[in-house]
Formats: sequence, C-alpha cells, structure tokens
Amino acid sequence: MKLLVGIARVLVGVLFIFSGFIKLNDPVGFSFKLQEYFGEKVLNLEFLIPFALVLAIILVVFELVLGIMLLIGYLPKFTMWSLLLMILFFTFLTFYSAYFNKVTDCGCFGDAIPLTPWQSFYKDVFLLVLIVFLFVKIKYITPVFAPVSHRWIIFLFFMLSFMFAYYVLMHLPVFDFRAYKVGNNIKEQMVVPEDAPKAVFEYKWKFEQDGEEVIITNNGEYPQIDGEYIDVETKQLSEGYVPPVTDFQIEDNGEDVTEEILAEDKVLLIIAYDLLKTEQEGYKAVKNLSEEALNKGYRVVGLTASGKDERRSLIERYDLNFDFYQTDETALKAIVRSNPGILTLEKGTITQKKHWYDAADIKL
Repeated sequence: MKLLVGIARVLVGVLFIFSGFIKLNDPVGFSFKLQEYFGEKVLNLEFLIPFALVLAIILVVFELVLGIMLLIGYLPKFTMWSLLLMILFFTFLTFYSAYFNKVTDCGCFGDAIPLTPWQSFYKDVFLLVLIVFLFVKIKYITPVFAPVSHRWIIFLFFMLSFMFAYYVLMHLPVFDFRAYKVGNNIKEQMVVPEDAPKAVFEYKWKFEQDGEEVIITNNGEYPQIDGEYIDVETKQLSEGYVPPVTDFQIEDNGEDVTEEILAEDKVLLIIAYDLLKTEQEGYKAVKNLSEEALNKGYRVVGLTASGKDERRSLIERYDLNFDFYQTDETALKAIVRSNPGILTLEKGTITQKKHWYDAADIKL
C-alpha cells in the first residue's frame, strides 16, 4: 500500500508543480483565460474580471506550492483537503466548459500543452481519483525531511514563485510556447499545407417519400432521391488541420494591409490590444524607439483593437509619429503579453519581442 501511495503522491505532486509552473511562466495569459470563465456566457461573475491577474497569480502559486507540500509531506491534512477542494472545483469547471462548449481550452498547461475541453475534464477525473485515494490513505503520507525544515522549504518556494511571477510580469514569459515566438514567420504560421487533413463532416438529409420520412447519411453530396426535402443535420466528425495562426489580420480604414506589412524588410510593431487599458508610462520609451526606427529606415506600425477616437487621443497625448491599425484583440493578446509590447519583423519573421519596460534592449 505504501508503494501505491508513493506512486500516486509523486504523480499528483509533479502534475500540480508542472501545471502551476507553466501557468506561472505566463500569468497574464492565464488571467485572460480566467476572464473567459468569469464572462457573462460562462460563470457570469463579471465583477471578478478586474481582479483576474491577481487571482491568477495566487491560484498558480498555491497550486505549485501544494505540489511541493504533498511531495515533502508537509501538513498532510491541510494539503489533502486543499487538493481535494481544488480538483473538485476544476473538475466541475472543465465538465461545464466541455458539456456546454463554453471555453475551448481550459489553460491547464498554458500554451505548452493545449487540451480540448473533454481532454481537460478526463485529466481532472484522473487526478480526482488519485487525490481521493491519497485522501483515504492519508496516514501513509509521511514527511520526507525533518519536520522543522518543512516550513522553510515552503517559505522558500513561495518567495521564489512570487519573484518569478514579478519577473515575467515586468518582462515577458521566459518560455514562449505560442505561434508568435521569436524566429517564427507569421505568414508561414497561417499556411495550411496541401496534404493537411481536412475537416470531416457527416450530413443527415431528411426527405419525405411516399408519406414516410427517409434519412440519408453521407459526407455532403446532395442525395439523388425522389422525395420532398425537409431538412439536413450537420455534424463535424473531425476538425482537420488548423494552422497555428488563424486570426491575424491588419486593417487600415477597412482595407486589408496584412500582406503589405509582412512583406516589408524592416518593421517595428507597437502592440496595444486595448488603449483604454494600456500602460501609459510605456509610451515615452515607445516614442524614443519609434523615432530611432524611422531614422534607420524601419516602417513603424501600431496595432490595436481600439477605435479611432482612442487611437487619435493617444497619438495626440504622446505626440507619436506613427499610426495605429486595426487588429483582432484576441490575436494581439496572443502575440505579446504586454500592453504596449514591441516586436521587430523582417519580411514577416519575428526577430525581437520585448515588454515596453525593456524597450532599450531592442536592437535596430
């Protein structure tokens, strides 16, 4: 029994540590996911949206430290109750999201391991079984080190976790798992290979023939049948290949200029997904950098999802020497976890990506 408890203990502890660390590497991304859950169409807890980032950091630090506590055997009753309550909550949340198709990715492992809603639910069920087993066999969870050292180990991990969170908030995630990481070509990330799997659909055609309802099932072609058409039901059997980038488009007064900008030799992108929420203190650095870029032959482009009035107001307030074009907010949030954030492109390839706080590190 001790062996089984030991195996379950390591599995649960390591999974919680891994999941917590991956999300701690990108707390802003996890906060966006929490905002989805708090939205009107999911949990309808919109009053929590302004606190999403703080809650994200607290949750992931607690998740990571719980994994450590389980592995070293610190406060087993508190640890097991916390793990049980947390996994019950997340199991309910992932089932709700999967069954009602509310959130397409739970964000359990950030962008490192994207999971479908049902995969997230099955993962949580697996963890729930292990945690219930450990809860029942709690007497076998014994300390690994001298008990007096445990509180110092936990204190150390708490401090390191918050320091790491502060670092990635003031800079950018240390590990970038997204399609917009440095070295990737945005245009190439949008391409669907010719031999890529196609989406497969099932069609159920309903006809009335000789006073009876007839159903014909096929992959889409209109049935050749003598009868009166009633209805057709469509079901997607497999999604097929989806390119890493699907929603990147740059518009200038309604005109698509994506190809034009991605074809430029030297581009400096200033990305601010929402100008009403943007960090105002970043625009002194942005202006200095944009002036240097223009002098060195760069095309400087701002990208935002905000409207014309917000764009005009920001440009006038900081006397900016570039214009903002329109881009989807979700895409901008995925590109860089900073508002504003800074990128350099060479013919669509991302060569540098920085938080505005590190604008001075951009090399032109």
